[in-house]
Amino acid sequence: MSAPRDVAIVGGYFARCPLGGYAWQVLHYLLGLQRLGYFPVFYESTEYLGECFDPLRREMTSTCAPAIESVRRFFAAHGLGEHWSVYDASSGTWFGLHASALEEVCHEARLAISLAAVQPLPSTPRAVRVFIDLDPGYTQIRFVQGDSALCTFLSDYHRHFTIGERIGKPGCHVPTGGIEWLGTRQPVALELWSAPAPPSAAPFTTIGRWHETRRAVELEGQRYGWSKREEWNQFISLPERSGARFVLAMDADKEPGDLVWLRRHGWEVTDPLHISADPFTYREFIFQSAGEFTTAKDLNIRLRTGWFSDRSACYLAAGRAVVTQPTGFEDSLPVGQGLFAVRTLDEAADAVRQVRTDPGLHSTAARGIAAAYFDARMVLAELLRRL
Repeated sequence: MSAPRDVAIVGGYFARCPLGGYAWQVLHYLLGLQRLGYFPVFYESTEYLGECFDPLRREMTSTCAPAIESVRRFFAAHGLGEHWSVYDASSGTWFGLHASALEEVCHEARLAISLAAVQPLPSTPRAVRVFIDLDPGYTQIRFVQGDSALCTFLSDYHRHFTIGERIGKPGCHVPTGGIEWLGTRQPVALELWSAPAPPSAAPFTTIGRWHETRRAVELEGQRYGWSKREEWNQFISLPERSGARFVLAMDADKEPGDLVWLRRHGWEVTDPLHISADPFTYREFIFQSAGEFTTAKDLNIRLRTGWFSDRSACYLAAGRAVVTQPTGFEDSLPVGQGLFAVRTLDEAADAVRQVRTDPGLHSTAARGIAAAYFDARMVLAELLRRL
């Protein structure tokens, strides 16, 4: 193919774990860059992190081939049919743009972005190479503690951004390791999230992992958890206290007793893979919600990273209010209408009641926050300006 001059390579995580959250996260970067005049190309390879997940069979595999048709359909549905290249190392197979075409666009690229440390990017001799940290706190602690693979990975980039907007600022206790971490936000293509008002009986919902032990870290003798389960206990009585309905698309059944515990307190729990295996089902689940209630990770709460979820940004863009725990994001995003930062059960119940009392007000406020702070064109234009 003949490559346009303003090519942007975006390396990310999609074919190896083809779930809705990853799909939209990648797409928003591609469409935002396209709106700014770039020819964006998504790149992914299984060489670096070989394991893949097949959500239909619900098992780990060595190949991303089962996900390729989903990847193909999703990009084609948004006008990006020639804008992706995936290499499956287990079979030596290229999907989308093949090796020679990818090499051509990489040679012409002016910008190369890596979304998290999920794989090295190909050679891009003319490009500014940008790393975007999607795991604030965890990434920096691993770096300062000498994770050799991560240190090598980060050295390959000219600029380092993080969605932990408070990292490097007073009051945030995350070590920087001498790297200048520039704050950024998750971009959202707002036009893809316009939604009618939800049904009158719509529940508050969320989607995600229930428990994750592998990413707990220690810093200066303190343990910092990476599991939402650790935070849920203080809000366990929220359905009764608020009188609202809540549906969690989370894998709580994997921890003995947790599913019974949640249901006993009025939480409805549904299969997250049923929701996330298809990006459009994932979006429809959000559209059918009254708003989002979720917790944050202990690490982001106590270290005050400023992290804000890309999923929560999508709820806002859909005009769905978000009620969540503060991580420092409340220093830069408006809270009180459409978005609430709650520390206690009473604060959470009050926020939910406010949303239920005047859903139109909070829907308009939520969409306004998304437009003012997460619009893909605006977020990425600011990122490029800072290069």
